[in-house]
Amino acid sequence: MNLRCYTTTCKHNIRKTQLEELAFSPDGGREDQLVNLYPQVRYQALEGFGGAVTESAGYVFSQMSPERQQELLRAYFGPDAMGYKMVRIPIDSCDFSLGHYEADSDEEDVNFEHFSFRRVEQYILPLLDAAQEAAGEKLDIMLTPWSPPRYMKTNGDRNHGGSLKPQYRKRWAEYICRYIAEYRRRGYSVTKLTIQNEPKAVQTWDSCIFTAAEEKAFLKDFLWPSLEAHGLTDIGIYLWDHNKERALEWADAILDEQTAPMVEGIAFHWYSGDHFETLGMIRERFPDKKLLLSEACIEYSKFDAGDYLRNAQKYAHDMIGNFCQGMNTFLDWNLVLDAQGGPNHVKNYCDAPYLFDAEQDRLIESNIRGYIWHFSHFLPAGAVRIGLSRYTDKLELAAFQVGEALVFIALNRTDGDIPAYIRLDEQCAKITVPANAIATGVIDEIPQRTHGE
Repeated sequence: MNLRCYTTTCKHNIRKTQLEELAFSPDGGREDQLVNLYPQVRYQALEGFGGAVTESAGYVFSQMSPERQQELLRAYFGPDAMGYKMVRIPIDSCDFSLGHYEADSDEEDVNFEHFSFRRVEQYILPLLDAAQEAAGEKLDIMLTPWSPPRYMKTNGDRNHGGSLKPQYRKRWAEYICRYIAEYRRRGYSVTKLTIQNEPKAVQTWDSCIFTAAEEKAFLKDFLWPSLEAHGLTDIGIYLWDHNKERALEWADAILDEQTAPMVEGIAFHWYSGDHFETLGMIRERFPDKKLLLSEACIEYSKFDAGDYLRNAQKYAHDMIGNFCQGMNTFLDWNLVLDAQGGPNHVKNYCDAPYLFDAEQDRLIESNIRGYIWHFSHFLPAGAVRIGLSRYTDKLELAAFQVGEALVFIALNRTDGDIPAYIRLDEQCAKITVPANAIATGVIDEIPQRTHGE
């Protein structure tokens, strides 16, 4: 039984990953500095990793040379790289668009005869098509609306919140179905839908306010009947799609005997802090519902773009905390942005795993990408989180069974090296996670009696 350990360190914004191969030996009754792995204790299965194909990402992609395009595609979707299999796509415009757009803005067009995919075709579909070609398979797509068309809203504006007018609830449900059907008609695999992005946020960009009662009524009385009428009830509906701190209340308010069968899971963001316990309580109260992180990024309005290491550590810390409380799926925000962190039509610039310097036709790889790799490269769909115990909270850990192998991710955000003995089936292998480093360990050919069957 051997351990391959991939360790990434970062000094002066230069990331370095090294591979070390270690052997297990009898633990000799060791009690100190242990990290115990328990494959017989099994939790949630993972569904995969991905990022967002926004109009902004598609536009930046269109500005690249063919060589840089292929570099980006291989990094995300190539078989030996990030292993992304999923994408999130906005329904109509969001802040990461070149400007506002709607597939149909005509209030008189009850039957959507003027429905147009022109803006989607211009930048989103070329990136999506190229990604699928690089992946060698169809990608699972989650669709998310940021705002209904202006005429359907109480404030007559895509921005600044506002609410869906009651008289347009049925038409808005039909509009969403029209979007799903258009993607599917073109051969794309739309498998998931969130009802509303950030339903409690009044933003200077595309946004719309729902209360939990309003979202429940819209789901039960309008969206679900429209999905049924169009034969689209196979799509997985996700509630909330906002920060974790109120996700439990939202689930409690909406899920009941009638609505629970309509809902696949709860989507959440990370912008209000950890709140990992919220996910654990949702998992306890609604064990059949999946937990999906639908958006995370480093906002330049809140964090220093140059804090290369801390920004990446923020990702890994959040991912480990979320996984350990039941998360099934991780979807990052934009796949790629320009060197400024845009384009963004309200200047809400953000970081991304890759930025593109158009003047030099150069991809700028952030440390975020390297840290996500420590998870997404090693954890395919079907990986199952397993039990572990650790001797110190200074070492953040999550562990999984992947086929016949075990994989663990260890994060050290301290300024000192942390030693650990990885213990499995009365065998130990010693590792050291350096200061401010992340490590992924892969244990192949684990003994049969340690399997979680």
